[in-house]
Amino acid sequence: MENLVTLADLELEDIEELFDLTDKLKQKHQQGTEHKLLAGQTLGMIFQKSSTRTRVSFEAGMFQLGGHALFLSANDIQLGRGETISDTAKTLSRYIDGIMIRTYEHSDVEELAREATVPVINGLTDLLHPCQVLADLYTVQEVRGELQGLKMTYIGDGNNVANSLLLGTTKVGMNISLAIPEGYRPEKEILATAEKQAAKSGSQIEIIDDPLQAAQGADAVYTDVWASMGDEDEAAERKQAFKDYQVDQELMAEANEEAIFLHCLPAYRGQEVTAEVIDGEQSKVFDEAENRMHVQKALMVELMK
Repeated sequence: MENLVTLADLELEDIEELFDLTDKLKQKHQQGTEHKLLAGQTLGMIFQKSSTRTRVSFEAGMFQLGGHALFLSANDIQLGRGETISDTAKTLSRYIDGIMIRTYEHSDVEELAREATVPVINGLTDLLHPCQVLADLYTVQEVRGELQGLKMTYIGDGNNVANSLLLGTTKVGMNISLAIPEGYRPEKEILATAEKQAAKSGSQIEIIDDPLQAAQGADAVYTDVWASMGDEDEAAERKQAFKDYQVDQELMAEANEEAIFLHCLPAYRGQEVTAEVIDGEQSKVFDEAENRMHVQKALMVELMK
């Protein structure tokens, strides 16, 4: 593993090794044991999209590993004034040991990874959110002890999270059911890749209109905001399109009794999820948010050590 651009590039063994290392690093963190595996190294963090969890989890994680993280907004570097991705990649590679980028166009991350001579991590694009889904899968494994054969249900917008869930679940052998209205379905190319992976792993993929049907027998129920960053001008239209796609207690009752609720955050109570669910006993959203840091620490160690 040289970069993390998409989960499709990882093998099952890569994910298993990453989660084994995550277990070790999380335990050390909880015990207060130093684990400065990246002492003296620097991660450059390019942010063209703002963030709470991505910035803090990478920055705090790098500090705990003994390294340093540089926050680089689009206005802080020449990328914001028209310097090419290629020139940025080649220049930063002379200074630092790894790059994390959170941006709009997925092609920008692909070009950055091609041109850089240090590891590149996709912190989010409009197409994919691989770090989030690695944390999601780790959280399910942490709760249930396994992933193979479990069912993930996703309710809502076929966005970057839904795309990466398709790639992640089918890589590890989970079944996935997505309830998404027509016009908001996942990218066809992503679905085609997921179907190829499912044929190898034994996963089953279902994309339907009915949220209650999708939730039947689920081990994890997942949702995301109805209007992602960049879709704000469609908020009213999307609120109407997704009004029947709220995760509430009625929907959770269709899932397995021990099912957990997941959300990548930020969440809007009363829209995609009720307060009763996200603040209830089945919710693991803050464990999931914490696990972003632990999984990303393992990822940085694997790529940068």
